[in-house]
Amino acid sequence: MFTLDDLKHTRVYQDAKQEGMQQGMQKAILRLLSRKFGQITPELKLQVETLATPQLENLTESLLDFASITDLETRLHDNT
Repeated sequence: MFTLDDLKHTRVYQDAKQEGMQQGMQKAILRLLSRKFGQITPELKLQVETLATPQLENLTESLLDFASITDLETRLHDNT
């Protein structure tokens, strides 16, 4: 019998879990940025949404130090 524990060890489950965590980080970052700077442009939103998990983790820590939206733009430019 295939159990939930067996499912958790499959590649499909692991990939789905990682994708969900990544989307959650993207959403949280965008909410924090919107709260700090107001509406975020679609271009900046797209750039955040295309970052890999390690980049999102770094951005999460850095955004607390951003004084302006320009700091975000510079950080995103440096990641490309």
